[in-house]
Amino acid sequence: MKKPITLIIADDHPVFRKGLFVLIEADPSIVLLGEAGNGEAALSLIEEKKPDVALLDIAMPQMTGLQVAKIVQERGLPVKLAILTMNADEELFNEAMDLGVIGYILKENAVGDVMNSIQAVAQGQYYISPSISGLLFKRSQKKQNALQKTPELADLTPTELRILKLIAGNKTSKEIAVDFCISPKTVENHRANIADKLKLRGNNALLRFALEHKSLL
Repeated sequence: MKKPITLIIADDHPVFRKGLFVLIEADPSIVLLGEAGNGEAALSLIEEKKPDVALLDIAMPQMTGLQVAKIVQERGLPVKLAILTMNADEELFNEAMDLGVIGYILKENAVGDVMNSIQAVAQGQYYISPSISGLLFKRSQKKQNALQKTPELADLTPTELRILKLIAGNKTSKEIAVDFCISPKTVENHRANIADKLKLRGNNALLRFALEHKSLL
C-alpha cells in the first residue's frame, strides 16, 4: 500500500483553514499532521512534525509564508512547499520560486486546486494554478534570456542569485543578513564566492555587475 502524504497547513483565517481541513480529511492518501494560524507556528510544526508537504498562506502574522520558506531553505529542512495567495503578483511569484516553492495556488481556485497541488508537490512536481500558469512560462523565458546574455550566471546557486538581486537593490550586507536570518560575515562569504564565480575584481565590481544586470535577476 502506498505511503500516505503527510501535510501541515498554515493560514490565519480559521474558516478557510477549516474548509481545507474538511477537504483533506476526506482523502485517505493524505494525513494532516497539524495546522497553524501564523508563520512562527507553521515553522515550528515543520521542524517538529517533518511533513512531506507544507501548505502556507503567503500573508500571515508574525511570519509570512515566504519568510517561512526562506528559513526552510536556509536550514535545509526536508519539506516541499506550496503557497496559497489571494493575487497573481509576478514579483511575489518569482520570489516564491527562488525560495524553492513548487506549488502556487490562488485562493479563489483553492477548492479545485489544493488536492491536485498536494499530490503533485509531494512528488516534487511543480503545480501552479492554471489561471496563472503563464507566470511560470514567463519566468522560464526570462531565465533563458538571462543565461544567453550572461552565461556565467548559470554557475550561481539559487541563494547566490537571490543575494545578487538584493545587492542590485542596494541592500547592505547587514540588511541581507537580516533578510536571510544569517550573519553579516556569512553574507560577505557569499559575496566573495559570487565575485569569484563571475570573475569580478575590485571593491565595487560586484555592485556594478548587479546594477547592470538587475533586469535579468
